[in-house]
Amino acid sequence: MVIVTTIRREVLTLPTAELGPDNPLPPLSPLDEAHRIDDRDREALPRDMARQIGYEPLRSLLPTRVRDGYDRDRAPRRIDALVIENDRLRATVLPALGGRIASLVHKPTDRELLYRNPVLQPANFALNGAWFSGGIEWNIGATGHTSLSCAPLHAARVPAPDGGEMLRLWEWERLRDLPFQVDLWLPDGSDFLHVGVRIRNPHEKPAPTYWWSNIAVPEQRRVLAPASEAWHFGYERRLRRVPVPSYDGVDRSHPLNSPYAADYFYEIPDARRRWIAALDEDGHGLVHTSTDALRGRKLFVWGTGSGGRRWQEWLTEPGTGGYCEIQAGLARTQLEHIRLDPESEVSWLEAYGPLDAEADVDAEGEWPAVVDGVEARLETALPRADLDAAYAAWKPYADTEPGEILATGSGWGALEVLRTDWKLPGTPFDESTLGEAQAPWAALLRSGALPEPRRVRPPGETLVAPHWRDMLETAPATPLTEYHLGVAQWHADDRAQAVRSWERAIELAPSLWPLLRCLAVADQESGNHERAADRYTEAFADLCHERRDAGESWTAATAALGREAVEALLRVRRVADARAVWEMLHPATRERGRFLLLQAELLLAEGRRDDAWAVFADGFEVADLREGAESIGRLWTRLTDEPLPTRYDFRMRPETP
Repeated sequence: MVIVTTIRREVLTLPTAELGPDNPLPPLSPLDEAHRIDDRDREALPRDMARQIGYEPLRSLLPTRVRDGYDRDRAPRRIDALVIENDRLRATVLPALGGRIASLVHKPTDRELLYRNPVLQPANFALNGAWFSGGIEWNIGATGHTSLSCAPLHAARVPAPDGGEMLRLWEWERLRDLPFQVDLWLPDGSDFLHVGVRIRNPHEKPAPTYWWSNIAVPEQRRVLAPASEAWHFGYERRLRRVPVPSYDGVDRSHPLNSPYAADYFYEIPDARRRWIAALDEDGHGLVHTSTDALRGRKLFVWGTGSGGRRWQEWLTEPGTGGYCEIQAGLARTQLEHIRLDPESEVSWLEAYGPLDAEADVDAEGEWPAVVDGVEARLETALPRADLDAAYAAWKPYADTEPGEILATGSGWGALEVLRTDWKLPGTPFDESTLGEAQAPWAALLRSGALPEPRRVRPPGETLVAPHWRDMLETAPATPLTEYHLGVAQWHADDRAQAVRSWERAIELAPSLWPLLRCLAVADQESGNHERAADRYTEAFADLCHERRDAGESWTAATAALGREAVEALLRVRRVADARAVWEMLHPATRERGRFLLLQAELLLAEGRRDDAWAVFADGFEVADLREGAESIGRLWTRLTDEPLPTRYDFRMRPETP
């Protein structure tokens, strides 16, 4: 058999906003998660769904860092890509950006099957901040977009079941401490990209597990799935069962028929084939199907309201067309996490390809007949039995060791393998990938002590898993060790002990501001806002005294701590102190959109309403505005009764009376 599938390197040039530095302050505050449901809805849920919604929801971003250093200044930049193609399909993968499939082209028709974003603009949609829209993304970890959205993955060539080549992506997901892999291959002559996914739990305890494959498609599509009901979730945080395709007299299978952003989680009968399709008015488009382990299917729409339209523009270039998302996950909804048993794994096979169902989509008749017709077309194009056979053929190859390394991810997996000597066939986490971030922890592992830094700088990342916390507790009690131990104890909800660790460290620490900031957060969480303001003031003054230069790490630390300090001081109406902190920020920091919004709030607190209004009139863009955030609108209503201007309208739910 002649194998014609190829994998090659390519460089894309896109208008791109740089990611910038990560926030160096550990995220100690509880996770601000928009995807929560009202308690009154829980009693009406199926028992297994309610149990999984309550099972280990993510409460903290630790040990990851918040990625908020990006802006909205786009310029042409080169992005490394890997292209896998046969004579039918061409998939373009971005290994340094979460392994995102940026494009999937059906070559015989020269048709792009995905929504391909013409720009790369980070926005605050990932669990830890930076995320961008378009293509196919792999969401692992917890409810929301993965913390790996804008992070590098390992990538390599691997033998495929048909004798050709696969492209393997793999990494260590840090929020749940689980390794995973994604294998992409194109069987010879196939119209379908095959994707084998495996998540492993090498621990001796069960782990909460989450996965959703997220596919962006043009919103001028009709979305079909084999369901007559769906679970509707909106930003009002209500989860309720609705009929499919229509409710309230509107056919919701057309994304542009929904006024507000919403999720529709389809209730697919157990025996039914798992699939979802997005087809244009001529019946052409993309279909996604999988083996049965990938149970859930979802449609996400932005809605036609002004807020949804603004978000669509925000994530790309105005005038380039909007998108919706079709998704597939391990559970029925994205609010759930499933239990992965100790020393076990879960795996499945997905397939992505073109579908031509013109006669079926345009046919007059009821929804079941339309869905059955599309499913029959899918069965002709890719029989369910063939997909199951392809999965069985792939499974033995999941353990095959990679060949040529094509991209390198983080060193966190290598650190865990170094600690445990785990054997993870197929996904090597080589010691050579250990980097600067892992160096002090590797030293702790080898010597039992954290090394003291050679120069004054913001502290590095903290590891918070129980085994690392145990090592910190037995290590020599240096100020740096106490700082990291306190963060780990805080993550374990041992808050009193965390405060004691930070207070002990202050007595001998050469650098006070990281400890004072942690204590300030602890004060805020316990309701002692006055003392929190005192500590923030002291911490920021110490940072400004200690910072050595205007380099990236010090500038990021000053911006992050300064913002928190101003907000804490305004909370207790210490406006003059907030102004003093503001004046000590770097001039370039004060010009960023997030800080212009903060300036408007500060001016209003000072009674300078006209000056605060002028900030809005001059215009600003908060690059890291959070999904579902309403802070701009709330401040606007304090300034005026006039309607919120479109440029500031990011509301994702109906206004409450």
